[in-house]
Amino acid sequence: MTETDIQRLQGRRIAALLSGGVDSSVAVALLVKAGFKPDLWYIKIAPDEDEELTCTIEEDLEMARAVAARYALPLQVVDLHADYWQRVVGYTMERVRAGFTPNPDVMCNRLIKFGVFDERVGRDYDVIATGHYATTEVDEQGRTWLCTSPDPVKDQTDFLAQLMPWQLQKACFPIGHLPKSEVRAIAEREHLTAAHRKDSQGICFLGKIDYNDYIRRYLGERPGQVIDQATGRVLGMHKGVWFHTIGQRKGLGFGGGPWYVVRKDLERDILWVANGFDAAEQYSDAFATEPFHWLTASPFDAGATTLTVSVKIRHTPEFTAAQATLNADGTLDIRTSRPLQGVAPGQFAVVYDAAAHRCYGSAEIRLKQ
Repeated sequence: MTETDIQRLQGRRIAALLSGGVDSSVAVALLVKAGFKPDLWYIKIAPDEDEELTCTIEEDLEMARAVAARYALPLQVVDLHADYWQRVVGYTMERVRAGFTPNPDVMCNRLIKFGVFDERVGRDYDVIATGHYATTEVDEQGRTWLCTSPDPVKDQTDFLAQLMPWQLQKACFPIGHLPKSEVRAIAEREHLTAAHRKDSQGICFLGKIDYNDYIRRYLGERPGQVIDQATGRVLGMHKGVWFHTIGQRKGLGFGGGPWYVVRKDLERDILWVANGFDAAEQYSDAFATEPFHWLTASPFDAGATTLTVSVKIRHTPEFTAAQATLNADGTLDIRTSRPLQGVAPGQFAVVYDAAAHRCYGSAEIRLKQ
């Protein structure tokens, strides 16, 4: 934790969210080392009846209880699985059904960790601390800005870019200023059970379930043709356009590749693909967003409509320089300095300042007209 973080937390009641992983465990360790005694909370999101998910919960809870015991802190479990499955999983499957590429982890942060949790429990606390790799800073006007972590590989500001301003003001990220290697080293020095636990991968609600298997459970199958966009030749059949994402290469199963998904036609159930490692159809350097969600404030000065920014369209270490134009309806037109592969409707375009330091917010990428 930084000195600024410590000063900010003095005299404030803190709720720390424990997931059972090393990052949230070290976040708690740093709070304790700084002299704070947070209440620990584990958010249960998976239903009891699904064994493939429940086994993950049991292991996570065991790790969380070990942290609580290590520092003699109270740990409580709050069951939000009904809210999670209604709000986040429901959102995800409906967006998938509509042909979009949603990001459920983004909505989990906004709707659950800093949303329903605050409604049920967090409202009794001044601060909600998590193990995210992100930082915050307060400007001369007293406004809180979300800022990137110095570890570009682990930076998670893109997952936090849909928070409401009040949620960001309440958030604390004790490990956000550290590289992952140092977080692991602290966990070892503190003899934390999760020190050598692997990072979680994939979508938060899936546990050990394959994503396509879950989509099949929820949406079923709806076969259609796979067509080469360049020639119009039918290559074969797919089991449902919702099993595929724009830019996807693996799992198509056709010879003469590589083949990339470049377009989805839901009305006719057609999956359009392009051939070659660098097919032009895979790339785009211009796209539009839905009305933009500003985390703290719009960076556009009065009268200005275009701004030099950095953007991400998926969770990667790389930022791309771009020009963002603000439209009268609150949407953005974004033109990137280099073509980006796999720009897909429903992905969140996350916008930062030109230095890739302050995160301004995000919005879903629109369908191309």
